[in-house]
Amino acid sequence: MRLPDFLAARFVAGSTAESAVAVGRRLLALGIRATFDLLGEDVHDGAAARRIAEANQALLRQIPLEIERNVSVKLSNFGLGVSRDLCLELTAEVLGVAREVGGFVRIDMEGSAHTQATIDVFQTLRRQHDNVGIVLQAYLHRTEDDVKEALSRGDRVRLCKGAYKEPASIAWTKMDDVRSSFRRNTRLLLARGSHAAIATHDESLIRHTIAYALEEKIPASRFELQMLYGLRPRRWETLTRAGTHVRVYVPYGTRWFPYFYRRLRERKENVLFVLRSLLGG
Repeated sequence: MRLPDFLAARFVAGSTAESAVAVGRRLLALGIRATFDLLGEDVHDGAAARRIAEANQALLRQIPLEIERNVSVKLSNFGLGVSRDLCLELTAEVLGVAREVGGFVRIDMEGSAHTQATIDVFQTLRRQHDNVGIVLQAYLHRTEDDVKEALSRGDRVRLCKGAYKEPASIAWTKMDDVRSSFRRNTRLLLARGSHAAIATHDESLIRHTIAYALEEKIPASRFELQMLYGLRPRRWETLTRAGTHVRVYVPYGTRWFPYFYRRLRERKENVLFVLRSLLGG
């Protein structure tokens, strides 16, 4: 299925690494950082997982020096569903290239079926690599404990709400509860961590993050706000001009459907963000 041109141009940075790098250049001109994501997940073929890992290695080498060499990856794209050993091998190879070029790799979090396996692989890699970070999802009941554990090890964490449909037994389903968890974990990351990445389009959470940092005299260099390419672009620029570090998640590739559909299906606020963005907001 082909993404309509007007949506592809707005929310996915084209089908190639070259198109993603071009977006990175435009963001850099605005003082905004980028993390690049080759779209895809749930690969169950070892050869395909290896090709995807090699594409990420090529991307890291292709990103120009003036643009930060920062990529985001999903472990199910690197063969987590094939074997843990294969996933470790491929991810370590990508981290090795990232180290060669001065880059950083963020391991994205997926659905709860992959949560513990993703954390286990990350922790194994983290013993030998300092250029890797993890994503944790505020809507999961376990996340505050995961955040505290990550902070005790000095891990770099990106906090997001979470975009996968999960049962009430393991996740908060009411938005007020998700926001409360997000705020608690944001305060932990800002107070005790370094390089905290707070990923949200929710204005109440953005304002809470900035207010808490000001109240606690946490320097802007200690954290950044992250948003998705195409959503609230005017807000990126406003925040950047005000001195907040902003990073935009730049997806590219042909396997766009799970990424795009999930963000519209799971959060009605995302539909509003999309509509406003299409209207120039």
